[in-house]
Amino acid sequence: MNLTGEEERILKGEFGSGTQKAMELLVAIGEAYDAEKMIHVSRAHAASSGQEGDLYFVELLADGGARCKVPTSTNPVYDIKYFHSLFNHISKDEAQVARRVMEAYKRVGAILSWSCVPYLSENIPLYGESVAFSESSATPYVNSVIGARTNREAAQSALAAGIVGETPEYGLHVRENRKGTFLIDVEAYLKDEFDYTLLGYYVGKVVGYGIPVLTGISRRPSTEELINFCAMSNTSGAISMFYMPGFTVEAETVKDAFQGDTPKNKDTVSDKELCEVRKELQTASGRLDFVQLGCPHYTLKQVGRAASLLKGKKVHEGVGFWVCTSATTKLLADRIGYTGIIENAGGRVVVDTCIDEPCWVGYRDKVGMTDSPKCAYYRRFKDVMIGRLEDCVDAAVEGRWG
Repeated sequence: MNLTGEEERILKGEFGSGTQKAMELLVAIGEAYDAEKMIHVSRAHAASSGQEGDLYFVELLADGGARCKVPTSTNPVYDIKYFHSLFNHISKDEAQVARRVMEAYKRVGAILSWSCVPYLSENIPLYGESVAFSESSATPYVNSVIGARTNREAAQSALAAGIVGETPEYGLHVRENRKGTFLIDVEAYLKDEFDYTLLGYYVGKVVGYGIPVLTGISRRPSTEELINFCAMSNTSGAISMFYMPGFTVEAETVKDAFQGDTPKNKDTVSDKELCEVRKELQTASGRLDFVQLGCPHYTLKQVGRAASLLKGKKVHEGVGFWVCTSATTKLLADRIGYTGIIENAGGRVVVDTCIDEPCWVGYRDKVGMTDSPKCAYYRRFKDVMIGRLEDCVDAAVEGRWG
């Protein structure tokens, strides 16, 4: 790679061993992808976790004195004290890993958002910005909905970019690489975000790795619908970017999305395919032990909807009802009264965590229900049912579903 004088000095360790390690990783990635140079990034999001895979690298940089050069937000971990008071099965070793991860991110000066949707409030890119975002919903949302530019970063490469303030110029930072690769004609009826979760899961499986261009969308998708499509398509597949011509940025037409090329790969998705996705993910029916919502983190609108559906009702005895969201959203939900309604019904609104964390070990032999195929895919519990939010609330109140 062609490095500037300052970049060479960072690589030699003149700015500290932590920043040097970050630059070494970025240069290695750049060389692997034949990048010619580094480019400036204005912000980053590291898909941190309370697990050992993340701990080594963030402590390595923190111990070497590294500090974030640009705003760098963080993904969910979990509130150790809170979950220890609920589940006494979390091992001391696992809790210690989570604690050390959180302390290390604080030492490097990251934004301790602990949220998987930072692009909504804590760390919002602008159109055209070059950024370094990891996290399954964040990468395609930033590229497709906002129109900033990022590759599908790992937690480590995103953190390294946040430390150095740069990333190699390759992949989706290059315009020619942002053209569509797969045409999807949507014939299915998309009622709400739950249908978009199923659509995203199906598209991810069909496309695998690529940039789908979706036609047949009859109305402008909501923020929540787009978030869920992003999360699911980047879980069942590796979708870092997509187009819905006329509704997402950069391409008003299919021709624009394919940059003038003729699409070679095509598929059609109908209600039948979405029903099959739902059946594939569902492993149980009948009695349930808990309901898990907020994967990805619920927006304020979704928390409000859950509160509205629960108002005046009571969650069935022995059934847990969990809504995962960001600390920012919960603060507003507290003020508005949404949290109080959910708690009065017997539910809980929790922050800083997600279903893919060890804190849910108490449910490993239980049956859960969710409105998120992503949550069902990760499944840190025995069996799962999936349905719309309304179905989840009804099931929580009745203690069973199906």
